[in-house]
Amino acid sequence: MTSVGAKVVVAVSNAARNLGKQLDRMGASLEVAKYTERLVPSTRIVSVDSVAPTISPSAAFLAPSANLIGNVTLGAKSSVWYGATVRADGNEVTIGDQTNIGDRAVIHIAKIQGDLPTQIGNGVTVRPGAIIHAAVLKDNCWVGEGAQVLDGCQVGSHSIVEPGAIVKPHTVIPDGQVWGGAPAKMIRNVTKEDIEAILHSAEDMAELAVLHAQECDKDYQQLAMDEDLYEDRMERSEDYWQRDQASQDDDVLGQGSPGRIFNNALTNPEEGLKMKK
Repeated sequence: MTSVGAKVVVAVSNAARNLGKQLDRMGASLEVAKYTERLVPSTRIVSVDSVAPTISPSAAFLAPSANLIGNVTLGAKSSVWYGATVRADGNEVTIGDQTNIGDRAVIHIAKIQGDLPTQIGNGVTVRPGAIIHAAVLKDNCWVGEGAQVLDGCQVGSHSIVEPGAIVKPHTVIPDGQVWGGAPAKMIRNVTKEDIEAILHSAEDMAELAVLHAQECDKDYQQLAMDEDLYEDRMERSEDYWQRDQASQDDDVLGQGSPGRIFNNALTNPEEGLKMKK
């Protein structure tokens, strides 16, 4: 049941939003050259019945097009990739540390038919397009592309669910086994190489997530600067002065180092003289 305070907040928010739209329309009517901005930002974090997702401050990456909805807990160094949805609107979803949820994967719970949460442990890899529905994935397991792990299932530690496999409801996969097919059946026990691959997968995705987080956090000015620097590297001869080799001895009359002229003291001499001082 939604609290009275939450209802008041929602009502005030709606009123403020409507007022903002009216002011925007009024301003647009006064413009000589009318322009309507149609930017619709992705809503990555959504509360359900006043319960918001809990995200570790040290989580590696939450993609701009990913969605965390309701009672979701995301652990440290974990990542949710592009287009993935984690929806906990009637039960809870917990995701441990250094776990990655791949592109377009779906993580959900059961409430109407049964009452089952979804629990995903540490070091787990859920590959793109996989579906985890009201199931338990123990530490250091791997679920392949397009696989489905359905209600009440349990996947043991160091186990592998092959791409495209469908694990029927209430199936228990013991530790250290490889399952595949539709419906999924045991194929073999995991090898030492399989276990190493599972661990490396989680580590590699955690490192890659940091890189994507840095890129997605850049504003348009940083992106434009990156583009200019890339074009400069492509066009500048290896025999010519390189921007990444600058030193104080390269300065010329307080105007910075010689080279292609953009975003340096030559375009703003006053700033160049300040740098010289």
